[in-house]
Amino acid sequence: MGGPGPVGAAKPVAVAKVAVAPVGAASVRPAAVPGSDPAGADRPFDDPTGTGEIREPRSEIRRQAREKRRLKVAALILATLLVLGALPLFFGIRAATRDPVFSALDELSVPQWAATQVEDDVYGSRWCLIECRFRERTVESAQGAEPTAQAYQQALTEDGWKTWQIKPCPEQPVEGHYTCWRRDELTLDLWVRPPTCATEPLDARPTVEPTEPEGAPASPGVEPPPCDGAVVSIKVRNAIDDDRIKPQPSTDPSLTGVDPEPLFTDDPLSELTAPPS
Repeated sequence: MGGPGPVGAAKPVAVAKVAVAPVGAASVRPAAVPGSDPAGADRPFDDPTGTGEIREPRSEIRRQAREKRRLKVAALILATLLVLGALPLFFGIRAATRDPVFSALDELSVPQWAATQVEDDVYGSRWCLIECRFRERTVESAQGAEPTAQAYQQALTEDGWKTWQIKPCPEQPVEGHYTCWRRDELTLDLWVRPPTCATEPLDARPTVEPTEPEGAPASPGVEPPPCDGAVVSIKVRNAIDDDRIKPQPSTDPSLTGVDPEPLFTDDPLSELTAPPS
């Protein structure tokens, strides 16, 4: 048994072993201590779940959110401008191409039965370049000529048209109701007449039932198709282009002179002698 060591001898010290990483190996980054890096919230960091995904910083997320809001606001403003600008543009183009006279005729307060079918025709220049514009509208009415004429005459009066008493109105006798009107720089001819089926010769002929042999059952006669309603013609001209307003040539004999009376003389052929027989 050995005794204790000499007094004053040094005791052995335990040496800690430090593991040294091999050269070229990836260095291990120490874990960040919370609160030690205030700017760490703005740097990407590893996913603690271990999936390997990298999260974006908060400042980048906020920037993308602001960009999305700007795009949404810009799209909303653009859509609003398109809606608000498309309607005025549409009505402006329509007003530029649509004749205002037809628009005024559309606003006449006539019953619905008096305008079951409308057809417009126009030619000439709206600004009277070379030739003034002539407008014609043909309308079919579900009722007869008498109530249809009253409805249109009342509507024209309410719209500011005045009856125009002029001699060639119409220029030749026609069937139905023919009246002339004036308003501002326009003249209007209104002609309300029965439909064409009422004046067709084939429809006006009496129906003759065919003769059947004796003992055969009588066949019912063929009835003509119904012919009701009326047709309305509206013609609108510029007053400066209406021949009924232009001055007509005078027929004063002092300006044209007097035609001389013809003089009759003896027949010159009577003096010729007849050829010998």
